[in-house]
Amino acid sequence: MIRSEKRILTTHVGSLIRPPELRTFIAARNKGAAYDKAAYAACLDKSVKEVVAQQHKAGIDIPSDGEFGKAISWSQYALTRLSGFERRPLSGKNPFDAGADRAKFSAFYAEMDANDPPNTAMESICSGPIKYTGQDELKMDIDNFKAALKGVAVEEAFLPVAAVSSVIPDRKNEFYKTEEECSIAIAEAMRTEYRMITDSGVVAQLDDACAAVTWDRMSPTKSFPEYLKWLERQVEIINHSLEGVPEDRVRYHVCWGSWPGPHTTDVALRDIVHLILKIKAQAFVIEGANPRHEHEWKVWRDVKLPAGKILIPGVVSHATNIVEHPELIAERIGRYAKIVGRENVIAGTDCGFAQGPLLQRVHPTIMWAKFEALAEGAKLASKQLWS
Repeated sequence: MIRSEKRILTTHVGSLIRPPELRTFIAARNKGAAYDKAAYAACLDKSVKEVVAQQHKAGIDIPSDGEFGKAISWSQYALTRLSGFERRPLSGKNPFDAGADRAKFSAFYAEMDANDPPNTAMESICSGPIKYTGQDELKMDIDNFKAALKGVAVEEAFLPVAAVSSVIPDRKNEFYKTEEECSIAIAEAMRTEYRMITDSGVVAQLDDACAAVTWDRMSPTKSFPEYLKWLERQVEIINHSLEGVPEDRVRYHVCWGSWPGPHTTDVALRDIVHLILKIKAQAFVIEGANPRHEHEWKVWRDVKLPAGKILIPGVVSHATNIVEHPELIAERIGRYAKIVGRENVIAGTDCGFAQGPLLQRVHPTIMWAKFEALAEGAKLASKQLWS
């Protein structure tokens, strides 16, 4: 995996805001409505080429395909690539309503949900053996991305995928004897996806919001040691899913769920970083720009980044329409570089600017302005660090 040998490189978390014409096809797919599959394929190919070129123009050194090929969210997309799952009308309480933060700020969340109601009509049930069936869809993603990269001078490229612990979160298991058996089956199925990506020469980024968010969901009914025990087992299962995948072709992304809420009940990075670093990945993409987590750069004063590893801290937030000043971005980059070494830092974002094909956190023009600010901030930091 490439490092910041001569200057601070830039990247992001992966999911980008889809263009209107692509959203039209995706909306039809999600509704089960008829659509022109050839026209959709052509639109997807064109959209990926354009978004890769836009990332390059904005100053992003390590781009993604924007996750444009996924018709559902960053985690639920696995429903189209795994056998054994079915969708049924929601039979009980919406699992996304759970959490200590939602309980503490229920009035705020009621108002937020009224303005942006979550999709709560269906739930995902594991009702049969889980196998990977998405080879054709994934091959199209890889082919579109590699075609878009031709003629674009980028340092490296990555495709985001869901880590096992975040694949179809809040699913219900009706087939396997235990939830752990279900998770292991998912791990062994998703290994096919991870290997196909890295075998193609592209870096795989495993996205894992659930690793950190699950504490908010467990609290206060479970103890913190119980949560740590759960997370330690998830790390083992993720590593099982990565068997045969080159460690130097894997990035692991951790965030705290991305939603625009108070986040006062988030688990501290300091309390879980020792488990995060056990993941068999070379680079760790960790949220660090928003007001609940920016201070956690100090964790790296006490926690040594293992030799050969790369830190990709979020130095730009995806959750506010305020565009960060390049000098602030440079300051954030400098904090990390002075602790873990400039060559071990790549500047990134907190999370994806679109949590699904039809859900965006900021206006598209602001997303691109943030990328331009990120690139400018990286230039300023490079001048300071290589002076």
